[in-house]
Amino acid sequence: MAQSVFTNANFRWETVGKYLLDVLVVQGIGWTLLLTVLSMIIAIVLAVLLAFMRQSDNPLFRGVSWAWVWFFRGTPVYTQLVFWGLISVLYPKIAVGVPFGPELFSFSTQDVVTAFVAAVLGLGLNESAYLAEIFRAGLKSVDPGQMEAAEALGMRKSKIMWRIILPQAMRVIVPPTGNETIGMLKTTSLVLAVPFTLDLTFATNGIANRSYLPIPLLIVAALWYLVITSVLMVGQFYIERHFGKGVDNLAPAPVQPLQAPASALAAPAAHAPHAARKEDEVL
Repeated sequence: MAQSVFTNANFRWETVGKYLLDVLVVQGIGWTLLLTVLSMIIAIVLAVLLAFMRQSDNPLFRGVSWAWVWFFRGTPVYTQLVFWGLISVLYPKIAVGVPFGPELFSFSTQDVVTAFVAAVLGLGLNESAYLAEIFRAGLKSVDPGQMEAAEALGMRKSKIMWRIILPQAMRVIVPPTGNETIGMLKTTSLVLAVPFTLDLTFATNGIANRSYLPIPLLIVAALWYLVITSVLMVGQFYIERHFGKGVDNLAPAPVQPLQAPASALAAPAAHAPHAARKEDEVL
């Protein structure tokens, strides 16, 4: 298989090398990374709020959180992106004013919700529903006794959550969140539905349509996605190791073979005077 990949002339590796660092491809990588980062920031902030609301004693908060997850997780992300791309058709103008009263000021929806903003909103809101369930699972993995003990010490609930519960829950939250981040990187290829036409997939497709060489440009896109994914996996490894301290690091501390017998012999000698005093007291 490896021989076939590198010797088959139809792969056109010279074309792959030609466009691997093309200006449009590099710009597409930048836009793809920007879409991924901004969408994940929106998704994480909303997911934390939704997870707290789902854990709340208030039935209204629980109901709103459940409805959000139900809607955004239950509809395809492509459909949501199309909807955000057509938001200016549904609402041509965004106005701020008194309900059923005078209008204070207004904006054109097309000027505010650009293709880039629509793509970020569509990706971020959809991802927040999945991350909310991941965060909720992480919060539920922490023993309830941790919160009870902290409340017994007089700590505020907000401080308990940020200083005690969340640091322990991160060990459960980080691995699936890393997977979702990698998934988000590849989901950005669907922003053509908005339409947003500057991402990596659209850039390579545009070059392929002009050169009539789709396979080499697909390889270019795949190679860059693999490179970015590999970097994200390395970062995920170190974050997991940080939050897994004391739990995942089960290897015992190394023992010096020459120091162990010496310490064993020194221990009885250190206790000898104490034992002699005990014998004198008994006598």
